[in-house]
Amino acid sequence: MDNSSLLTILLLLPLIGCALIALLPEKSARPTALTFGGAMLLTSIFCASKMNWDNNGLMQLVFRHEWISSPFPLNYSVGVDGMSMSLVLLTTVVTMLALVASQWIKMREKLYYSLVMLLTFSILGVFTSQDLLQFFITFEFELVPMYFLIAIWGGKNRAYAAMKFLLYTFTGGILMLGSLLFLFFTLKSQAFVGVTGTLDFRELAQNAANLPKAAQTIAFLGFFLAFIIKLPSFPFHTWLPDAHVEAPTPISMILAGLLLKMGSYGLVRICMGFFPNVFIDFGNWIMYLGAFNIVWAAIACLVQQDMKRIIAFSSVSHMGFILLGIGSLSPAGLNGAIFQMISHGLISAGLFFLVGCIYERCHTRLLPEIGGGLGKQMPVLFYMWMFMALANLGLPGMSGFVAESAVFYGSYSSWMAQQSAAVAGVQGWIIFACFGVILTAGYMLWLLKRLFYGEEQAKWAGHLTDAFAWEKSCVYVMAALIMLMGFVPSIVANSYSRVVQNTISNITQRQTISARPLTDG
Repeated sequence: MDNSSLLTILLLLPLIGCALIALLPEKSARPTALTFGGAMLLTSIFCASKMNWDNNGLMQLVFRHEWISSPFPLNYSVGVDGMSMSLVLLTTVVTMLALVASQWIKMREKLYYSLVMLLTFSILGVFTSQDLLQFFITFEFELVPMYFLIAIWGGKNRAYAAMKFLLYTFTGGILMLGSLLFLFFTLKSQAFVGVTGTLDFRELAQNAANLPKAAQTIAFLGFFLAFIIKLPSFPFHTWLPDAHVEAPTPISMILAGLLLKMGSYGLVRICMGFFPNVFIDFGNWIMYLGAFNIVWAAIACLVQQDMKRIIAFSSVSHMGFILLGIGSLSPAGLNGAIFQMISHGLISAGLFFLVGCIYERCHTRLLPEIGGGLGKQMPVLFYMWMFMALANLGLPGMSGFVAESAVFYGSYSSWMAQQSAAVAGVQGWIIFACFGVILTAGYMLWLLKRLFYGEEQAKWAGHLTDAFAWEKSCVYVMAALIMLMGFVPSIVANSYSRVVQNTISNITQRQTISARPLTDG
């Protein structure tokens, strides 16, 4: 088999699965979805085995087919490097776990699993696209299945949450489309793109940085705002808690574990890759924004009563580490930011899964209504909760600790922070962000206490069951990966090391603020 067709096969699998689920009887929906989920996972692993990881900074498994060349280019172009392949693997793992967790879904299963397949296609399309228009189409396509997954299978305020999600993310899509068109026509008018007018990622990365600074800034801001809406970041974060609270548990797993990573991936691939000059100018402000997100969202977690809202605001806080890392423009900071994408994808999916385990037994997510004391009846669930809580607060030996440590080291020792520390106080903001780690420990341990400690409530006596075998299997898989990444982080970090080197090298070659070399690793 030609390796160039592997990614196309991977993208076709969820589409074929969607069609078969729609055609087969209702009772076949779940087995078919699980079959295709497993096929996607195995195909992604096979794709990874065909990668040359020593050259993980180069695009591999590339396939390109020209559809329309004039007047506007529309090409099918796919490929992966070490970073995007890691996120493809994360996507297939979390999707498979979410499909297993969908055992709780008992209504309109054919439609539900069909939409999950379409959602997976969209996410995989984002991480494999090498054409900017194709990237935009797949980036926006997820709005359709995600809207209906929340609006049909969500909670009592599902219509409001789904519409809020749609409006926020659609606004980001408009900004992205505007920047895409502006970038294309500006490049074409400057004769950088050439006769055909391509939107190929590689050529855009080579040409966009040669545009006038004002044009670069306009295009950069449109993309940047679109991506931090998806991330999400303050002040565009308010759609996320509502979407999580109303979404069914498996969809919350995909939303937190995968959809948020589409925004952070875009920041690295497009904002850093296409506009290195502008990113230098905005690097400090991105670090400020990241530090503020870390602390502010952690404080917000302390006043929530709904378990899902706590984990949702925790996601906003942990996305701040990604902003802090990429804003530092340092190898260690960017390394930690990408590691955080993968680590948080597993940890957040695990936490939302465990929230679902409690909800299916107690039929409430409100801590005052639960009242505590669950540990006596559900000791296995208690230990699984404790593991994920410790992973989320960054306990050494787990993946979260590796990501946060690299981000803090890279940002504090970066040339951006050292150069502007006296003027803008960047290092002070980084120290301020460290309080987010303390606050995270506070709200996660507080959450555990209110759930599992204390006297057993009479209303739950004899009515609650401990974790089932399939629930244990899901958590054990995530726990094993989190521990593996925590004890042997090089397994993940080495997979995208050249991507980090190439990205930072491209920026430092063009940096106009200072000629000082980077000093951190």
